[in-house]
Amino acid sequence: MIALPEIRSAAKVIAPHVVRTPLHPFGAGWIKPENLQPIGAFKLRGALNALARLENRANGVVAYSSGNHAQAVAFAARLHGVPAAIVMPDNTPAVKIEATKALGAEVFIVGITERVERAEALVAERGAALIPPFDHPDVIAGQGTIGLEILEDLPDVEAVVVPMSGGGLISGVATAIKSLRPDVRVLGAEPELAADIAESLKTGELVRWDPLKRAQTAADALRDEPSALTWAHIEAHVDDVITVSEDEILTAVVDLARRARLVAEPSGAVAVAAQQKVGGAGVAIVSGGNVDPGLLARLLAT
Repeated sequence: MIALPEIRSAAKVIAPHVVRTPLHPFGAGWIKPENLQPIGAFKLRGALNALARLENRANGVVAYSSGNHAQAVAFAARLHGVPAAIVMPDNTPAVKIEATKALGAEVFIVGITERVERAEALVAERGAALIPPFDHPDVIAGQGTIGLEILEDLPDVEAVVVPMSGGGLISGVATAIKSLRPDVRVLGAEPELAADIAESLKTGELVRWDPLKRAQTAADALRDEPSALTWAHIEAHVDDVITVSEDEILTAVVDLARRARLVAEPSGAVAVAAQQKVGGAGVAIVSGGNVDPGLLARLLAT
């Protein structure tokens, strides 16, 4: 498991290349708009930290992702002048695929259960380095820098709401916050259709859901499942989980657009939906804004 020094080190590494997103008042609480990052999502923090620390990147990097980590690795690879090969599932929104290609990455589209296998094959074929979306200490440490910023900007914060899927974001944020302020509540937010972590915390052991079941949620970036590494962080540091319906998620997308003037994808709005469900206090992380334009138009037209 990672610790506070690794997160502080990551903050120094990534500082020249990320936006230090401000806290924005929203209802009775605050939001942390990571959708304002250059690639539209928090994933840039972890990818930059992980790639910067690679000892052997001459043969390029490989990643598998449903979209935001793909763009983050492509951005980081271009920054360091190395090739990037990204494996993406065939249910990825087109806007994320095209954005990844625009950053110079080579993209491979596969079935939703084939991402890891294809990525590992590319690593073996090319002698490249794998940067996983969440199952890596350097990735987790990079995401944890969000927690440092929240505490710096709002020292008296009482709760932080974090979207969960593979668990890299909440692992890093929870580690940062609990290391400095153990009294602050760290709350995970999950779609009801992909609430495997909520069930895992209730049962006391890691529960696996069928990928096809998790794929039903509109929150396409939250369809992964935690690794043993991220589960260890979650079990140690997360106080509770709030699950939200698809209607609550899409309502939060609209609320963010109309009330905060912020564009969020469904996955990016899950923590806000959870925040609203429990009264709106604390800080909710808006994790990404790479929304399908057609979906956003339909939601705002209703």
